[in-house]
Amino acid sequence: MTALRETWIISLAALALAFSLVAIFFATTGNSPWEVFYTLYRGAFGSWFSWQNTLVRAAPLMLTALCTVLPARVGLIVIGGEGAVVVGGLCSALVGITLQDQSPVLVITAMVLTGAITGGMWIAAVGALRYFRNVNETISSLLLNYIAIAILNFLVIGILKDPATLNNPSTHSIGEQNMIGQIGDTSIHWGLAYGIIVCVMLWILCRRSTFGFAADVVGGNIRAARLAGLPVAKVLLWCCFLGGAAAGIAGVLEVAAVHGRANSALNAGYGYAGILVAFLARQNPLAVIPYAILLGGIQASGGLLQRAHDLPDATVNVIQGIIFMVILSSEMFYGRFKWLQAKN
Repeated sequence: MTALRETWIISLAALALAFSLVAIFFATTGNSPWEVFYTLYRGAFGSWFSWQNTLVRAAPLMLTALCTVLPARVGLIVIGGEGAVVVGGLCSALVGITLQDQSPVLVITAMVLTGAITGGMWIAAVGALRYFRNVNETISSLLLNYIAIAILNFLVIGILKDPATLNNPSTHSIGEQNMIGQIGDTSIHWGLAYGIIVCVMLWILCRRSTFGFAADVVGGNIRAARLAGLPVAKVLLWCCFLGGAAAGIAGVLEVAAVHGRANSALNAGYGYAGILVAFLARQNPLAVIPYAILLGGIQASGGLLQRAHDLPDATVNVIQGIIFMVILSSEMFYGRFKWLQAKN
């Protein structure tokens, strides 16, 4: 309970400081910070329409955040969620196109499994490079993002291109019948349920299983884990695989719930935004859910900020960047306040 209290207090204080800096940024643009914040709120949570836009964006953020959360539990800083999204989405689209005449249940199941496996293997490769060749996982995962994007662009512009997609080169469609539908009469697709379920399942795995305990030991002291006889390589690679699998499913959702095909829209930045969500959640899969909704709301309000206050398109990126820098800086304060360490 003490660690949880410390996490929430420092995280909320960091967010308060970050939004104070954002207010200063708004003021330098000649706008009233209070008016811009109110517009931000309206665009994110001010109406049911806004909530729908926010939740649609939150779904992939939940899954891409896990791509950083799971490896972080074994001490790895992986920022390759964008690459896992791209390869997961691309490979699942190929499976969907190949099987599109089959039962929709079979097609969607095959796409989800394909996206999870390819995304998982993509990030597991990062863990393998780190463990067996001592290659820095942050650098290798970042470079793999660019490789994945290059492969996507090469294929959708080349041999996989649908001739009917002139202005936006894409693969052929997976078929309308194989799309993941919306929840009721809303614009929120069932991918939101996928994201929440995966977060809850991985939280149970991390906090209520021997595997989760082993991962914490490996992340805390890898030498002690080896002396205790833990299968360090297996634990490390499985954490990377599960994180990558979650991001791969995010790519599947972009194909099967939004676009219906693979194209450059898979490279939408969800993998990078997921890194911020992961740091806000401090490697807690359950805490990923509210923070993903917060970041999804900020992204959903971008268009309204442009129209109402004549702010540039990059405003959302500036807000996310400020929050990210403050959250990173707040790491130095953990364990420094005795009153937060006091026993209940």
